Amino acid sequence: MRNGPDWQRTLTGWLRLALPRACPGCGGQLGTDPGLCRRCRASLRPQLERHSPLSPDAQPHLVSLGRYQGPVRRAVRALKYAQAREVAGVLGPALASAVPATWPVVGVVPVPLHPSRERERGFNQAELLAAALADALEVPYAPAALRRERRTQQQAKLRGDERRQNVAGAFVADASQLSEGAVLLVDDVLTTGHTLLACREALRAQGVTEFYYAVAAH
Repeated sequence: MRNGPDWQRTLTGWLRLALPRACPGCGGQLGTDPGLCRRCRASLRPQLERHSPLSPDAQPHLVSLGRYQGPVRRAVRALKYAQAREVAGVLGPALASAVPATWPVVGVVPVPLHPSRERERGFNQAELLAAALADALEVPYAPAALRRERRTQQQAKLRGDERRQNVAGAFVADASQLSEGAVLLVDDVLTTGHTLLACREALRAQGVTEFYYAVAAH
């Protein structure tokens, strides 16, 4: 019997080749632009966030493309659920344009998926974003600096303190993958911040002391 996720990925690939290309952000014609159409690219608002659950000292440590709505939401969902991997090649550099030159980032680290979930999806969307972001910043990309040892429930299905408990202790870090300095942690969507905070604690346990964050939406 054919494997379900593999069959779905194959069908998605054939459909995307056979049908006219539509922009994941608005549904209009994509034309020759990879990932997102020009109108959706123009709607992205790379910005330094002044307030977030990751910056209790009120110092801005987070960049994003804005709220999880409109073209950004549709683009993230297309990347995550519809195999539109080229979207990461648009969102990553857009995020990089908002990273202050004063941030002493020496490594870009994506939030890892559990290996079983990554096999089901076929890729990790945070890794695609982080790789494109690191390339645009011209700093090292370090996907092996974190791994998820415990398969957790999907954070979107949980509320409040359940999210913190769900990811507590789920990550293990390998700081040997990083140079001494600040780490830029990358994920697709920020809600309560518990996943990124759990990643931060794992890296702190290995001696990393300075952190910044990048998310497609919040």
